[in-house]
Amino acid sequence: MHIMSSAWTVSLDFTYDSKSTKGLPHEGSSTPFLAFNENPNNGGKFSPRDTPKGDFTQSVARAKHEFKMGNLFEAVLSQTFRRKLDKESTPSRLFRQLRSKNPSPYGFFFNLGEDEYLVGASPEMFVRCEKVENNDYRPGAIRVETCPISGTVARGVDALEDAARVKSLIMNLKEESELTMCTDVDRNDKSRICEPGSVKVIGRRQIEMYSRLIHTVDHVEGYLRPEFDALDAFLCHTWAVTVTGAPKTWAIRFVEENERSPRCWYGGAVGLVGFDGSMNTGLTLRTVRIKHGIAEVRAGATLLYDSDAEAEELETELKASAMLEAIDRITQTVESDNVAKTTTKGPGEGKTIILVDHEDSFVHTLGNYLRQTGANVTTLRSGPSALRTIQSLVDSGKKPDMVVLSPGPGNPTDFELSKTISLLEKNRIPGFGVCLGLQGMVEHFGGELGVLGYPMHGKPSPVTLTESGQSSDSIFSGMPKRFEVARYHSLYGLREKLPSCLDVTALTDDGIVMAIKHKTLPFAAVQFHPESILTSPVHGMTILQNALSVLSYESEHAMVKN
Repeated sequence: MHIMSSAWTVSLDFTYDSKSTKGLPHEGSSTPFLAFNENPNNGGKFSPRDTPKGDFTQSVARAKHEFKMGNLFEAVLSQTFRRKLDKESTPSRLFRQLRSKNPSPYGFFFNLGEDEYLVGASPEMFVRCEKVENNDYRPGAIRVETCPISGTVARGVDALEDAARVKSLIMNLKEESELTMCTDVDRNDKSRICEPGSVKVIGRRQIEMYSRLIHTVDHVEGYLRPEFDALDAFLCHTWAVTVTGAPKTWAIRFVEENERSPRCWYGGAVGLVGFDGSMNTGLTLRTVRIKHGIAEVRAGATLLYDSDAEAEELETELKASAMLEAIDRITQTVESDNVAKTTTKGPGEGKTIILVDHEDSFVHTLGNYLRQTGANVTTLRSGPSALRTIQSLVDSGKKPDMVVLSPGPGNPTDFELSKTISLLEKNRIPGFGVCLGLQGMVEHFGGELGVLGYPMHGKPSPVTLTESGQSSDSIFSGMPKRFEVARYHSLYGLREKLPSCLDVTALTDDGIVMAIKHKTLPFAAVQFHPESILTSPVHGMTILQNALSVLSYESEHAMVKN
């Protein structure tokens, strides 16, 4: 397995019935890899996939009928995606690409001869056997283990989004049912050959992460009865339920009737059998079969009665994407790697921001986010000193491009926030507020605050943008209409008491105001924390970038242009 970061060559001779391989040649002839355009065996014929886009959903519909009739519990249907390979896209380069970008427990590269190769990065153990001296049955009994994988979701953009997707996967009853049925069938396979009572689930719905996917995995073990060995264990589990379905025989028959092309090596196994009776095998999933200069990637989806046909087709495409991307990367020309990279300026480039700190515990993270826009950020502790500093900057011709009013404890009057906002109005400085900053704007412009019946401290909430919040000049421009945010507040702006000069731009499901903007002045604020881990960093940064882009005095822009 490649995760050992080492490789070696083993050369063996065998003797049987007075005959030996000793002295026979150990090397064969060398045959170069032929690209698609150079390969006479493909006849120039090529199709990018064996199942036209959209047709996979028809097979899902047929499967759901079988589920309804009780003929099947689950079925795994697959489809094949293809790429033409050029002379640079050799199988060995593809293996190196996979090993680097898509590491997995079972990496392999086989030259099968006759212009056929297998390159794989499989995530799933098939059957593993080893002798265990100390166990409950007998010294040296063979322990057999498997790790059925079923339940899939795409990786997020970062660890925070990964965590949210893990939560959604664990809470998904359909995904749980998939794995439950696979494991029940797997336990049944072991029960044919294992000691009574030895078959146990020792890991349930464990999370495994790969380059593009997150899977749920069970871990099952058993101890073989003395009359069975590792090969018996292998045969008893063939073919794996995670690539066929249940009941196995009926599911395999359904697969043969509904898939558009032979599976070839897909769903088989690779691995080793040891001279000590051990075995370690992985399923041939996430595997590229190369034949006649064409790379084939096959991927399947586990279907249940409550499957969504379009989602299942997308799952096969997602599972195949890492392999297809690895192929596409090695087909790119060397010149594309040397293209000069252009640096895009952030909306904060060349701008200065004053961040007023209201004795908050998150102000430096907020400042970090603001600096990522390219802006020069200075943090001032709220109070008369901060106001004098801001006025001094204005008087010296160094007026800040924006003042950000941070969150904080208490209420706006504790920090005389209205004085700060008055200073901004007087000097025509745009303002952006977070939590306490929003509350200060509400009170300053004539609104009233309320107290939540249940304080929302470190709690996530979905918010929905209003029509005003979806406008092109909103701080939410380019964002989804509905997204999740982090809340740390007890006070909030009463919607029915808001002054007419303020527009509501975002609301919770129960109608709590979560964002506002002034109708005529460049002031906006949010009642949530864009810098918290409960708010997607992508969304948080977008809000701050938009604030720097849209909150400005138009006359100031005109003066700059003139």
